[in-house]
Amino acid sequence: RLKTFSIYRWDPDKEGDKPRMETFKVDLNTCGPMVLDALIKIKNEIDPTLTFRRSCREGICGSCAMNIHGGNTLACIYRIDDNLGKATKIYPLPHMYVVKDLVPDMSHFYMQYKSIEPYLKKIDDTQLGKEQCLQSVEDRAKLDGLYECILCACCSTSCPSYWWNSDKYLGPAVLMQAYRWMIDSRDDFTAERLSKLQDPFSLYRCHTIMNCTNSCPKGLNPGKAIAEIKKMMATYKETKHAAVV
Repeated sequence: RLKTFSIYRWDPDKEGDKPRMETFKVDLNTCGPMVLDALIKIKNEIDPTLTFRRSCREGICGSCAMNIHGGNTLACIYRIDDNLGKATKIYPLPHMYVVKDLVPDMSHFYMQYKSIEPYLKKIDDTQLGKEQCLQSVEDRAKLDGLYECILCACCSTSCPSYWWNSDKYLGPAVLMQAYRWMIDSRDDFTAERLSKLQDPFSLYRCHTIMNCTNSCPKGLNPGKAIAEIKKMMATYKETKHAAVV
């Protein structure tokens, strides 16, 4: 049961090397069921220079995010297509700089994540660590569907607005995490977090295309989180305007 895999190859640091698709044949009878199993088999048995990220193999770490059959997903939980007559095409995440082969440069993405300060912020931090920062069951439930994000960037790299404005637009993944901290009942800096998103690009480049939600391998809804931030922003601006008047 030979299956063809067509894989994007390019080493930018290798002089004269150009982007290309390279094909490999894998016997599915001696391979695991997921695309990552095939990639590991190719690297171990056919071409040790093939480069990709992977770690947990359980859809938890987000390391093996890539574009398979035209959609962004995790290679470790994407089942190999049994159609032996059709090649499985594998590319790195789109519209990102390529380090090598299937490895995108995630440094800008992580820098954007850092910019939202993804941690609890208290007005009086002198008491931190002295007692529990309690939260009701109801308030804790508000974080469901948000904290599960594994920062694989599948959603952000599926977003046309992020493709063209990634230098200024934060993108679905980072905005969903910003919302996660905005609605955390233990955080005291919701207004400050909203104030940082008032410019025309950080938040408002979202045009509700919903590619982000469709591509999320964890079944989350970044599009809804962004819509909720926009509603919070409207209330914030009204409150701010009233205070000025």
